[in-house]
Amino acid sequence: MRAGRTRRQPIDAHADPGTPDCRGGWSYLWWLTRRQPGRALAGAALASVWMVLMAVAPYLLSRAVDDGLERGDTAALAGWTAALALVGAFNAWVSVMRHRTMTRLRIDANFRTVKVVVEHAVRLGAALPRRIGAGEVVTIGVGDVQTIATSLTVIGPGIGSVVVYVVVAGVLLSVSPLLAAVVLLGMPVIAVLVGPLMGRLQGAEGEYRERQGVLTARIGDLAGGLRVLNGLGGKGLFADAFQRDSRRLRDQGYRVGSVTSWMQALGVGLPTVFLAVVTWLAARLAAQGELTVGELVSVYGYVAVLVGPVAFIVDMGYQLSRGVVAARRVVRLLRLEPDPDVGAAGTAEAPDGPAVLYDPASGVRVVPGLLTALAGARPADTAAVIDRLGRYGPTDVTWGGVRLDQVPSARVRERILVADNEADLFAGSLRELVGGRHEPASAAIGRALRAAAAEDIVQGLPDGLDTPVAARGRSLSGGQRQRVRLVRALLADPEVLLAVEPTSALDAHTEAAIAERLREARAGRTTVVTSSSPLLLDHADRVLYLVDGKVAASGRHRVLLETEPGYRALVARDAEGAEGTRDSDAEGAEGAGAGEAEGADAEGAVR
Repeated sequence: MRAGRTRRQPIDAHADPGTPDCRGGWSYLWWLTRRQPGRALAGAALASVWMVLMAVAPYLLSRAVDDGLERGDTAALAGWTAALALVGAFNAWVSVMRHRTMTRLRIDANFRTVKVVVEHAVRLGAALPRRIGAGEVVTIGVGDVQTIATSLTVIGPGIGSVVVYVVVAGVLLSVSPLLAAVVLLGMPVIAVLVGPLMGRLQGAEGEYRERQGVLTARIGDLAGGLRVLNGLGGKGLFADAFQRDSRRLRDQGYRVGSVTSWMQALGVGLPTVFLAVVTWLAARLAAQGELTVGELVSVYGYVAVLVGPVAFIVDMGYQLSRGVVAARRVVRLLRLEPDPDVGAAGTAEAPDGPAVLYDPASGVRVVPGLLTALAGARPADTAAVIDRLGRYGPTDVTWGGVRLDQVPSARVRERILVADNEADLFAGSLRELVGGRHEPASAAIGRALRAAAAEDIVQGLPDGLDTPVAARGRSLSGGQRQRVRLVRALLADPEVLLAVEPTSALDAHTEAAIAERLREARAGRTTVVTSSSPLLLDHADRVLYLVDGKVAASGRHRVLLETEPGYRALVARDAEGAEGTRDSDAEGAEGAGAGEAEGADAEGAVR
């Protein structure tokens, strides 16, 4: 920074946004304003000075006419002209600073809203897709956040407009009480005309946003399940429904546009009518000799200056109406609460070291340090056991004799990791994708890649681990995504790893390699996998066979094959289907991406 130049406070996109006021739309907008009072006050002050100085220009012009032109005083004319030029130059600088200040206020509001929404979405976790539609979240992210931020930029000009309105009325009072009265009556007339339209706009805009969220969600459903719909012959049915929703949204958009057009017409028309009325009255007063020529010029200039503030006041009503509607939608999201977690503030101590996890509902007992496999005819049964063991829902599981739901959730999450085969993959480099919030060493990444048989993924990418990966891993095939999820779980290196169908989308050769390496990579650590694949089950230290969600038999894979007919039938059927149905790793990235999108949209699992 150069000497003498003040350093502006930067906008920190990572700072704590604070606790939002969720009582309503107006309360939220007021909270955003209160979070940056300096900018709000500076913007209002600069806007007021800017507009008042614009009103000073007609006065200087009138003095130049009366004192200079009419009297033939060249010195007076030059002096008033120079003052007019200086005021104009200074006001141009004030205008620049006003715009910069309001831009920073808008950016701060934008970042702050994004942060509170994202933080709350993370807090909701797996409950988010059950509480609110994906279309609603998308609409908030791409539309409402920007609308809220933009609505705050009218604060400065709006306050400045009111200030200059009062100043001009006061100046006109010294010129003509009649003209001052007309100017002062203009504000109530504007409120009467614009007020009802603001209410109508909020109602129409709110309904439009609701329909937009529904349609956005339908687009996501179509994009994710188009292949399935086409195969079932339901594409036409959904296309017709989409067309009906589109027509409803279009019609509602016309209603919003109708109200908006009236407000914008008033923003242009009212100042023009205002200017015409006051100018006509001033001209009559000048013709009657009650105003000088200079005063007539100044009155015209004052009223011409008021054209901008009046338009700003109307625009302020329009922007704030839209901002309140958007803020209400954000507040509705922020009011959602996560699923009850009775152990979130639990006081029970977690076991000091590795301990047995026991699920009374199913009879599953997880012995520390072993690779345990859960096999069942219904994947939903084994997934439900994993949810209880990982405490993703009501659970009676005990951990070393202590109820799991009485241990603080933070301690549970530190030591027990649920790796869902549909867990989301966020956009970023592959290194960031597998490392998460940590920065694992290259050697650790290499070991995890080998254990997940994922070296070929890195080798096939142009920049290796630094290659960008699209959101939800759409630039990868289905099998590649599954292996990347496994690499991420292995790098986390939890004390207890609970993996749901970690190899379901892989070919037999890759699955066999993972089965052998997983046991080695997790040696001495507790690992539970759900699977009905004989390739994976054969490497497990212990297999628990579930029937109707309860343990029917346990032991080594080969022993169960000989002693349990139901288990043998389950595993044999899986072996028969392995060749023909489980080779998604060979699919192209685009095809597999559509396939996974179907599953991810249906499940929405974010662990």
